[in-house]
Amino acid sequence: MRVLVTGGAGFIGSHLCERLLADGHEVLCLDSFFTGRKQHIAHLLPDWSFEVVRHDVIESISLEVDRIYNLACPASPVHYQYDPIRTVQTSVMGVINMLDLARRTGARLLQASTSEVYGDPAVHPQREEYWGNVNPIGPRSCYDEGKRVAETLCFDYHRQTGVPVRVVRIFNTYGPRMLLDDGRVISNFVVQALRGQPITVYGDGSHTRSFCYVDDMVRGLTGMMEQETDTGPINLGNPDEYTILQLAQTVRDLVGARGPIVFEPLPTDDPTRRRPDISKARELLRWQPTVDLHTGLERTIAYFDDVLSGGRVDRVLMRASG
Repeated sequence: MRVLVTGGAGFIGSHLCERLLADGHEVLCLDSFFTGRKQHIAHLLPDWSFEVVRHDVIESISLEVDRIYNLACPASPVHYQYDPIRTVQTSVMGVINMLDLARRTGARLLQASTSEVYGDPAVHPQREEYWGNVNPIGPRSCYDEGKRVAETLCFDYHRQTGVPVRVVRIFNTYGPRMLLDDGRVISNFVVQALRGQPITVYGDGSHTRSFCYVDDMVRGLTGMMEQETDTGPINLGNPDEYTILQLAQTVRDLVGARGPIVFEPLPTDDPTRRRPDISKARELLRWQPTVDLHTGLERTIAYFDDVLSGGRVDRVLMRASG
């Protein structure tokens, strides 16, 4: 099939493009390159089945495709709070444009939603039936509410026009190609540890997250797209729950760092607990994560170590130009 991946040069998007090419599809990567990076997809350019278009989903576009993975949106607080109005536009206008494209072409659309639709949850673990506890006017609401409206639009288009949609709620995901400066907890800890800096924990370290390795996430995305019976929403994430202090100590041990762990105030509206209930994904997709945190962190640390030493990016660009 001919598959469109918006945000295809981003962290998860670039891994998804790789997987789709490996499965024999033609892949059209669409990205504005606000948080996407050319080096993430440079090694794919020699493949004749891969095409890149620089485009912002806020603007409409006419293409012929069979599948649409809509991943276009800055996903880390540092990036989505940089221009909150643009973040809302990307979530809302972006999904409208992609849904209109799906309606015109008959394509199936998968919307990458987020665990942030649950806000600071009063229910734990989070099931898809939970409606969430979101501050609609806080500094994070541009992302949280933007994604909630995007889900609304997907189901309204599905009911009103028959557009085939799939909605997934992505929980914390990590792995190679995360950005050094994206402000996410794993990239922060790994980069600080590799640089010999103090590791900064926001809050007292007792708040929790669940971390899914990117290969597992991509497998869940493609599985959800191709199943025929359910529109979602469906949680995709790792149900293993860790405190942030546990994560900091694990990263420090794996890197062999000796710097201290320091504590700073918790950001506004930062969720205190986050863990997906993936019963639905297990039943519907026969999916669950297979990469444990220790293994995934070792791979991620090796990637960041290579990037910080100037190795990986140079090699990727050399392969692409060769």
